Order: sequence, then C-alpha cells, then structure tokens
Amino acid sequence: MAFIRENDTVVSFAEYSDVTAKDQRLFDSNEGLTDDVVVEALERATQRILDQLRSSQWWREYYLKRTNDTFRTVADIPALDPDKIIMRTSDFTELCVYWALADYILPSVANFGDEQDDDRNKMGYYQSRRTELFGELLTAGDWYDFDDDAVVQSDEKSPGAFNLRRIR
Repeated sequence: MAFIRENDTVVSFAEYSDVTAKDQRLFDSNEGLTDDVVVEALERATQRILDQLRSSQWWREYYLKRTNDTFRTVADIPALDPDKIIMRTSDFTELCVYWALADYILPSVANFGDEQDDDRNKMGYYQSRRTELFGELLTAGDWYDFDDDAVVQSDEKSPGAFNLRRIR
C-alpha cells in the first residue's frame, strides 16, 4: 500500500489492512486489537525505522558523500526525509508491519508466563524477518531520491553493509 500521510508528511509506511493481511488469525482471537491500536503501533514503528536509518553508518556515509556540509558530530546529520523514499516502498510497508507486530502488537497480547505461547513465537519470527529486511534495504541502498527529482538515479544509489548483531 501507499505510505500514509497527514498534512503532506509521511506518518506511517503501512496501514491497518497491511497488518491484518499478514496475520488475520491474530485479530480474530484478540478483540482488543482495534484499528486505533494498530495505527498507533504502525506510526511508532515507522518512526523507529526512520530513527534506526538515521543512526546507521549507511546514512552517515550516504549523506556526507552528497553534501559539502561540515559537522562537528554525527548528531548534527539530519534525519532522512521519508517523502524521498520512492523505490522499494512495498519493502518499507512490509518492514513497518514486521516491526509493529514484533515490538508493539504481539507483546500487548502475548502470555509471557507460557514459554510455548504462539504469540511469543510469532514475535521471534517477525523480529528475524524485520532484521533481515532492514539489512537488505541498507545493503541495497537503491531507494532514496536524495535530490528530490522523483527518480533514483545511478549516482543516488549507494549499496551499504549491514552487520548482524549476535544476541546472547
């Protein structure tokens, strides 16, 4: 689906129907997962994705390579503009759905007292899918229209590297 906008600003990479399409049974068995709850989770997930992209090594290198700006610290590098993400939008929608399910929606309904709880297992699945897709997007680096001319040209593509972190 298309990115959700409010006042010409992207507020979410996905919408309610994207989440229900991914896991309808979750909604059938949890009446408390209303449209409002899911939309808020998607907006939080979108902001988290943008924050993670901003703090990535890929964005620092990408931004500094295309500007002549001088910065005293990496904290001075501005955030990505979600309106300039024009390629692979379906991947960003999918990433947003995975992020919302793993970090916000499933934890709100999971039974953490039961090691075999299906929702806990789903959280792990969606977290691994999220990590995999996030890494794929950073590695590809072919989706951001830096000069805002509605085309991602060859010089705007910047393949990156993504290092997985081992969690013990």
